[in-house]
Amino acid sequence: MSDTPVTHLTPEQLERGLSGVLSSPQDDGLVEMLIVRPAENERLTPESVDVTSLLGVNGDHWSKDKYREMPDIQIAIINSRLLDLVSGGRDRWSLAGDNIVADLDLSQANLVPGQKLRTGTAVLEITDTPHEGCKKFASRFGSAALRFVNVGPAKELRLRGIYARVIQDGMIAVGDRIQKL
Repeated sequence: MSDTPVTHLTPEQLERGLSGVLSSPQDDGLVEMLIVRPAENERLTPESVDVTSLLGVNGDHWSKDKYREMPDIQIAIINSRLLDLVSGGRDRWSLAGDNIVADLDLSQANLVPGQKLRTGTAVLEITDTPHEGCKKFASRFGSAALRFVNVGPAKELRLRGIYARVIQDGMIAVGDRIQKL
């Protein structure tokens, strides 16, 4: 991650960038980054990860702590265009902590709970658990960004991202396509 100071965007700047986010593909998306969180505030960005229905992303802290009891939040996915907008650049993407950064429309209109996605050799299923930003998201990307991803139409657009669970174990790699089944 860069040591360059980041200026957080204003609500107006975020709104101007929304059209780029909304132009994400509805199917045949792309895995642009993978993030493994071995412990709180630690981030690895491997080129590939193994995912299982038992452990989620291999090596991620989800499998080791209280979240393991919540299978509906096994894997977090965020839109790469949104993340690029709020983060200030790819070198800050991992700060969001989502496991898969994808160029894919994550809106409720496009991906309903139960929708299955194939990426790599794995199959994921979208859950109905909402993914909401928190104070960490605000501290990393600004309070305007937190409001931008959580308020009004952002809920249906799922700007903060979505959760999925693994229904077919496999490997996911950067550059893999994401296809609706």
